[in-house]
Amino acid sequence: MKKIIEKADVLIEALPYIKNFRNKIFVVKYGGSAMMDRERGKTILQDIVFMNYVGIKVMVVHGGGYFINQSLKKKGKQSKFANGLRVTDRETIETVISTLRKLNEQIVEEIKGLGGESVGVNGEDVFRVSPHRAEIGFVGEVESVDSHEINKLLEEKKIPVISPLGKNSQDVYNINADQAAAEISLELRAEKLVLLTDVLGILAEENKESSLISTLHIKEVNSLIKREIVTGGMVPKVQAGVKALQHKVNKVHIIDGRIKHSLLLEIFTDQGIGTEIVK
Repeated sequence: MKKIIEKADVLIEALPYIKNFRNKIFVVKYGGSAMMDRERGKTILQDIVFMNYVGIKVMVVHGGGYFINQSLKKKGKQSKFANGLRVTDRETIETVISTLRKLNEQIVEEIKGLGGESVGVNGEDVFRVSPHRAEIGFVGEVESVDSHEINKLLEEKKIPVISPLGKNSQDVYNINADQAAAEISLELRAEKLVLLTDVLGILAEENKESSLISTLHIKEVNSLIKREIVTGGMVPKVQAGVKALQHKVNKVHIIDGRIKHSLLLEIFTDQGIGTEIVK
């Protein structure tokens, strides 16, 4: 009986959040080890389906770096990076496109298998890009976002799943998935942008989980980067989050996708589990 009552308490704790977020837009960047581990990935997608069922307009932008690396390896091609961005020649972009399209279809089918109504969307139909830098090839910087189809799907209570690909007048480009998620969130004026990662959140001291920064003000971000508290792959995540917050997104969450049901724990509980960046 005690355990049953505790379950009821959890539902009651979630109630005000469900009420506040009903009909609001959430953008979730899905990537990292959560995509690589089938069981972890399943709990994330279950959370997304749950949010959809309680009336949140939720959409997914997925990454796929690990799978692209594996596809290139099978072709005997070494993955190269410059400042965290994949060096992408003509042969590499063809592998990137085919891998991301396959992943997109797989994620959509997994969501459907969990009871959600999901639709895959080609990033090339959403993001217009310009080349980031000539020396890194087909890597795009988002110039504009066409959100018409996304809005239509969200109004129909469906879960759009978007690949991080963009297009200019001639070619398809790879986009950093965190940037893609941030750009679509600010275009939609989302309530929340959630970036899944493989660490607990932003830590004040390296490898010390007890130093987790639960709430970070947007004005503190540059200082943390300069002091090298925020480093490596966390830098583009935080910078993407800052840009989103500067353009009407209400909150950005950086959470550990390795934790079971991390989305529900962060969004529907009083304490939360990761780092939220606020205005």
